[in-house]
Amino acid sequence: MVEVKQAQAHEPEAATTTLLPPAAHPGDACSLVDTPALLLDLDAFEDNLRTMQVLAERHGVALRPHAKAHRCPEVALRQVALGAVGICCQKVSEALPFVAAGLRDIHISNEVVGAAKLRLLAELARRARLTVCVDDAQAAQALSEAMLEHKASIGVLIEIDVGQKRCGVQTPEATVELASMLQSLPGLSFLGVQAYHGGLQHKRSLDQRQKACDKAARLVRRHLDALKLAGIPCSIVTGGGTGTAVFDVASGVYTEIQAGSYAFMDTDYGSIDWGEALAFRHSLFLLGTVMSTPTADRAVLDFGLKSTSTESGAPELLGHDGLRCVAVHDEHCILHAASPSDRPALGQKLRLVPSHCDPTFNLHDSLVAIRGDKVEGVWPISARGLSR
Repeated sequence: MVEVKQAQAHEPEAATTTLLPPAAHPGDACSLVDTPALLLDLDAFEDNLRTMQVLAERHGVALRPHAKAHRCPEVALRQVALGAVGICCQKVSEALPFVAAGLRDIHISNEVVGAAKLRLLAELARRARLTVCVDDAQAAQALSEAMLEHKASIGVLIEIDVGQKRCGVQTPEATVELASMLQSLPGLSFLGVQAYHGGLQHKRSLDQRQKACDKAARLVRRHLDALKLAGIPCSIVTGGGTGTAVFDVASGVYTEIQAGSYAFMDTDYGSIDWGEALAFRHSLFLLGTVMSTPTADRAVLDFGLKSTSTESGAPELLGHDGLRCVAVHDEHCILHAASPSDRPALGQKLRLVPSHCDPTFNLHDSLVAIRGDKVEGVWPISARGLSR
């Protein structure tokens, strides 16, 4: 006879799970936020939202902020509440949490190819007003077939290559030919064009950006003129971004702009010449704790490449002239102090501005929203990692 004790030994033991508590709770002092953490200064963030919304409205241009910058539904809801017409997402899967959160006007500002992605796109198109980019007749045909199969419909924008040398049709003649085809495909509605040039956003000189924007606008007009000559209506011209917004809204070309980083800023955008037309504040910060002070001129923070992007440079400290980031490793951020008095103390918490906000957001599960010295909320970055 097998003893009961032996029989029970083969049964799985009750699972024990230790859940990671949130980095903070509403009402906490900022000093209590666990690190590494991504902080959002709500006062600066709200100022930035109002500045861009007013700029767009003053010129009669719609604002459709790009959610790839943050991947956080709460951010998008606040932008729409302030007057944005909707949002952009770069990938189909990225749109899922935004639709779930109640966003109902979403532009997929990219080409979508592949049966699985088209099926998901069609499913989302039955729940929200979606538009998507195309630049190829074969892709347009597959898009139409997916919409028919799933009894959905979607708005389509032809992407024009205005110098980015990425996706997009190359000539006005190609735009007219593709638009004519789109008008005949069931499940699709040709609505206009996308003309985005990411490379212009970061030109350091204000004059350089203006000249480059003028050149891009002239190219867009050639495509619009060709569509008009062919008798094809074009109600939407979308594109533009944070660095070129002041020129995009005044160009007379765009009906909406896709700026995203303006809400947060980073060191890369902070280093360009803004002139007097616009002023945005840094609202996004990396919060780290000094976990080591091994020498008189060195301190080490408890975050690294798994918490911040560095392809645009290292994060920077504000208000600490004698302290700078000199290296970022997987889990360590190395600070150099100009003198022993500039070196922070063990356990001290420091705020740094990330160099590129978009990929930095994608490394965090949540955004700690603060006002003054208090935590006001912890917002999930729900679309983190959704890049299909």
